[in-house]
Amino acid sequence: MNLENTESQMKKGLLELCIMGIIQKEQEAYPSDILEQLKANKLVVLEGTLYPLLTRLKNAGLLSYRWEESPSGPPRKYFSLTEDGGKIYEQLKTTWTELSTSVNNLTTTNK
Repeated sequence: MNLENTESQMKKGLLELCIMGIIQKEQEAYPSDILEQLKANKLVVLEGTLYPLLTRLKNAGLLSYRWEESPSGPPRKYFSLTEDGGKIYEQLKTTWTELSTSVNNLTTTNK
């Protein structure tokens, strides 16, 4: 068993939920802020992973974005959840809660 690969796959499976959660909390989010929050919670993600995921969520109709001029540098793209995105996020959160409870029940030692 390749432990590192298994751990990576587990994290990748939850990344969409975590990113949508950050955007939901903030109402809208700039990608570098998303990366900072993930890193602060020990989920280190590279830009090369985040941007394609944001694009995929946008193309699925779960995110929208707006451009804002930046005082220094190019305009910034801020992402927010669409109405459908909010619904999917709530469903994913429920699924995670149920799954997390099941896994904890199965992996916790009862003495």
